[in-house]
Parts: sequence; C-alpha cells; structure tokens
Amino acid sequence: MTPLVPDGIAPPFARYSHGVALPPGTGLIATSGQLGLAPDGTVPEDAQAQAEICFANLDAILGAAGAGRQHVVRINAYVTDRAHMAGYMTARDAWLADVDVLPASTLVIVSGFTRPEFKVEVEVLAALPG
Repeated sequence: MTPLVPDGIAPPFARYSHGVALPPGTGLIATSGQLGLAPDGTVPEDAQAQAEICFANLDAILGAAGAGRQHVVRINAYVTDRAHMAGYMTARDAWLADVDVLPASTLVIVSGFTRPEFKVEVEVLAALPG
C-alpha cells in the first residue's frame, strides 16, 4: 500500500492519509459497521470504551480473513455528538499506533444508531494480503 499525501493541499490534521493506493491485483475486505457492544451484551457508557470494542471487533474480523490493522485502507467512523470525537480519536490513534501506512479516514457526526446507548460505529476497508 502507498499513502497518498500530495503536495499543494493541507497535510492531514490527525493520524490518517489523504488516500491510499493498492498494488494491482489486491483483494478487498469490507466490514460491516461495528458498534460498542461487548461480547456479554453490555454497552459501555464512555465513547472511547465503545470505540475500543469496535476496533477489537475489527481486529477479529480482519483476522478471520488473514489480515490485520496494517492492511486497513480506509476507516469510516460515526459518532453521535462532537463530544464523542476525542474518545473515538484516542481509541483510533492507539489502534493505529504501530501501523506504518496510515489509512484514509472519515469521521461523521450522525443523529443516532439503532439503540440510543450507542455513541460510536466504525467500519473499515482493508487490502487482502497475498
């Protein structure tokens, strides 16, 4: 994967690339949006804790395809309030801490999810290795 950070535009203001190019012939993994629902059915109150569950779920989904967070090309994330952005971004940055090629990333504020206790949803596109 090659990060795309062209001259002539402002650099990313957080831990992401403006774009990511894949080598020819690379397959894709698309995940569904993951919510902060723990395996025991509980939902933490805190947006960061919910985001950490989302990213743990994404690790499991990527692992099932033989991939990992280093293969992520794009992150789409949704939060229900600007107040939840910092918690989400802290979890995202920790998840990407050891990733060399940062994915493209979008964060959108939405009015809500299927249940009112959910504050964060995250989905990714990843390059299928090999």
